[in-house]
Amino acid sequence: MQPYNAIFACLPRIETDRLILRPLQMRDAKDLFAYARDPEVSRHVLWDAHKSIWETRRFLRFARNQYRRGFPGSFAIELKDGGRMIGTIGFMWVNPDYKSAEVGYSLSRDYWNRGIMTEALRATLRFGFEELKLNRIEAQHDTENPASGKVMAHCGMQFEGVMRQRIVNKGVFRDVAVYAMLKNDWQAIHTHT
Repeated sequence: MQPYNAIFACLPRIETDRLILRPLQMRDAKDLFAYARDPEVSRHVLWDAHKSIWETRRFLRFARNQYRRGFPGSFAIELKDGGRMIGTIGFMWVNPDYKSAEVGYSLSRDYWNRGIMTEALRATLRFGFEELKLNRIEAQHDTENPASGKVMAHCGMQFEGVMRQRIVNKGVFRDVAVYAMLKNDWQAIHTHT
C-alpha cells in the first residue's frame, strides 16, 4: 500500500463538466444523510440505510480517519451548480503489487439516470490510471441492479462474468457481476481526448 499512502492521505480535487470530486468533509453530513437514509439507495450496496445524522457523522469520521492513515477512500461527488454533495465514489481496495484496485459508488436517487455517475466514474478511472498508475480497475454490482452495470459499460469497462453468491447483502447471498478496465483499454479509448 505504501506507494499510494501519500495520495490517499491528500486526495485531490477533480473537476468534470458538472461535478467536483473532493475529499469528504464533516460539513457533508446533512447532504449525505439526505440520501443515505433512503432504503432504495442502500438496497444494492453493503451498507444499511442511515437511521440518524449521528450514524452519518460516524461514517464521515471513519472516512476522514482513512485519509489520515493513507488508506483507500472515497471522494464526495459535489454538484458544481449549487455545491450540494450528492454521492460518493472511490476505491474499496488497492493492491500495489498487482497495480489493481476496485472502485465503488453510490448516488442520491434524485440524480439517478442523468449521467452523473458515468461522469464521476470516468473521472475516477482517469485518476486511477493516470495518477495512481494502476494497470487494472474493477467494479462489481449486485446482479439485481443492472443500472450499475450500464454505468460501468458506458465508461468502457468490460463485463468479465458473474460470481455466484459472492457477497452477503442484508442477510442474503447475492450474485455479483464483475466489470474491469485495463490501462491499455483506457489508453485506446482516450488516445485522442
